[in-house]
Amino acid sequence: MTVQYESVHAADLYPLAFDVPAPELALARELRPRMNGVFICRDPEAALVPELPADGAEKAPVGRVLRSGQFGLVPSWVKSASDARLRSPKLVNARSEAVNTSNNFRESWVNAQRCIVPMMAFFEDDLRSGKPVSTRIARVDGKPMGVAGLWAQWNGPGGDPITSFTLLTVNANSHALIRRYQHDGSEKRMPAILNEGAYEAWLNAPPEKAREFMRAYPANWLLANPVQKAK
Repeated sequence: MTVQYESVHAADLYPLAFDVPAPELALARELRPRMNGVFICRDPEAALVPELPADGAEKAPVGRVLRSGQFGLVPSWVKSASDARLRSPKLVNARSEAVNTSNNFRESWVNAQRCIVPMMAFFEDDLRSGKPVSTRIARVDGKPMGVAGLWAQWNGPGGDPITSFTLLTVNANSHALIRRYQHDGSEKRMPAILNEGAYEAWLNAPPEKAREFMRAYPANWLLANPVQKAK
């Protein structure tokens, strides 16, 4: 389970890597459950444009917008703000194999509320020594990663509206890198990192096609380094 990741902190990387403007407010360098982060989704106004142009040749492009939200999904059926605070830390990850049946994530999946979560790295515990060693996992080339996610908008009573998001994960039991981390005896999972050329297709794909993007990122494209603790 990926419960911590490093945000994209260089403003110029947002337009370069994701074709969106940089956040207006500074983000925390490391994001944990219930902290405020950003995600990229379809522009709601562009979503009103027909998916096929007049000649039916191919799908028209859909604009992207950068939104802010809480890390940890709050489903629309949650009854209260206090319930939202309790549930969201447990919903920072969504198993990609079960999103269409999960009570927590099905509405976002069916409504194509898919997003891309920009990050520089994610963190996993290395437990092979018997003690947890936080390990930073990033792209070998140092470029930002776009992780597939889902977002939701909660408008329940007794609190302000909450925009939130979760990271989609895939099985990593046989992944040459990720299988070294997390607890032995439990299923290994990793964020569904998207190829850069697939961002637009991921946001636009119908639900039945969106599953095709749920793949483990190649191990040789990732680099893992233990986090050095300040003395």
